[in-house]
Amino acid sequence: MTGRPVARVVSSVLARIGFLGALATAVAVIGVIVSAVAVSDLTDELSPAAAANQAVYQDLTDMSAAAEAWASVGLPSAADDYRQATLRLSAHEQEVSAYADGDRALQIAVERQDAAAQAWIDGYAAPRMAAEGGAGARPRDVRAGNAAFDAIRSAHQTTTQAFDSRVRSASDGVSMRLRGTVLAVILLAVAAAAFMARSRRRVLAELSTPLLALEKVVQRMARGDHDVRAAAAGPKEVQAVAQAFNELAEAQTRARAVELWIQRELRTLDTAKDDFVANVSHELRTPLTTISGYLELVAEEFEGQMEPRHERMLDATRRNVARLKMLIDDLLTLQRAEGSNQQMEPVDLPALVRDVVVDVKLTAARRSIRIGVKLPQIDVAVLADRAMLHRAFLNVVTNAVKFSHDDGIVEVAVTTGRGQVEVAVTDRGIGIPSAEIDRLGTRFFRASNAVSNEIAGTGLGVRIMQTIVDRHAGAVVIDSEEGVGTTVTVRLPVQAQAPQPVVTPPAILSVVENQPQPEPAP
Repeated sequence: MTGRPVARVVSSVLARIGFLGALATAVAVIGVIVSAVAVSDLTDELSPAAAANQAVYQDLTDMSAAAEAWASVGLPSAADDYRQATLRLSAHEQEVSAYADGDRALQIAVERQDAAAQAWIDGYAAPRMAAEGGAGARPRDVRAGNAAFDAIRSAHQTTTQAFDSRVRSASDGVSMRLRGTVLAVILLAVAAAAFMARSRRRVLAELSTPLLALEKVVQRMARGDHDVRAAAAGPKEVQAVAQAFNELAEAQTRARAVELWIQRELRTLDTAKDDFVANVSHELRTPLTTISGYLELVAEEFEGQMEPRHERMLDATRRNVARLKMLIDDLLTLQRAEGSNQQMEPVDLPALVRDVVVDVKLTAARRSIRIGVKLPQIDVAVLADRAMLHRAFLNVVTNAVKFSHDDGIVEVAVTTGRGQVEVAVTDRGIGIPSAEIDRLGTRFFRASNAVSNEIAGTGLGVRIMQTIVDRHAGAVVIDSEEGVGTTVTVRLPVQAQAPQPVVTPPAILSVVENQPQPEPAP
């Protein structure tokens, strides 16, 4: 299996993105540090030195004003101002000289300024402050002092220009470093964006595209294209999924082939079963009819001559022959109900239920059981096979009578609503044990209390009824409580279309509390 693992594909991309991010961070940090150093040099050294240089000129100006005031007026405060300005001048000159040390051009300008200042002090200011206050000055001395101070002014201007040039250069350097840092970060960001776009295309080619192709294959198979297969492309994990999917598809293909074979075999077995039931029923009916006839002949010929034990034997034989005939009839009815040959036509359900009740009333009257009927005043038509639906309701009502106590009541009610018609048959008979509810509808199942009470039946009545109702797109709901009674509710769609044949046996939609009714006798 070729291809890189997903972890390697993703990790390589993440590593490169991480490297670019780290590089951008490093460039930004270095740029900030260099800019900070330049700013620190500008604000902590150059600017204070330039300010000290301005202070030098201010100190000399203050000394000149103090000297003039002393010479013209002789104020003591002027002498004090001169001394303080002298002290400040010395400190400011030292600060300027310390910064200029190492910068040849600036150092020359500073030395020239210091020399001019010292010449003015020694030649003009100091002698005037040493003279008596208020004595005035000779014009010649004043002109010499002004010339000396003009030399200071010229030297200071040169020094100021030198400091201003360095301040501008430092500011430009700081700006250039900041712009360079920003530009470098932007270039790295652009490079990272280009790399991410390239990595995205690569990841799509290696990971996303194979996954999307695999998704399309799954969707095609879900739509019924069982011959489609996934291509083994992309990372190892995707290839493994594609291989597993192909193996599953192959297994499903084999399973479908086996399923088709099983369906053919089941159809063959179902046909064989139907043939067997039909043949056996036919083969059994003939001898049973013969046996029944001979039993009647024996009973007539030896009437009054048989001993009691022989009569009991004859009665037992008659009952078992009748039971076998009933079982054969039920098997044939169930076979027809499970078949697809149904003659569907509109049937008035209340009229059909009324006919069923009339058919059962004679049997109910023998045990003094009353059957109450509640029918709607209008016709309610359903699409049905009349004979089959008649048999289904006949089973339900017959069961209600069979499992009722003597002198009991059976209630039959037909109601409509929401596009459905509902037929409810209620008895107050023996009910069904709750533990046996799950077995309701299985072939030949009979409730234990029905067996213990020796109530006759084949165990196929409920199954026949459920199958017929299911073939008519209906539903069966059975509520039962042992010793209290049973209610069987059959729901059918009004004017329903012909239902599609269903292969699986019908199931009860819901059962409340107790066991559903045992098989109805035909």
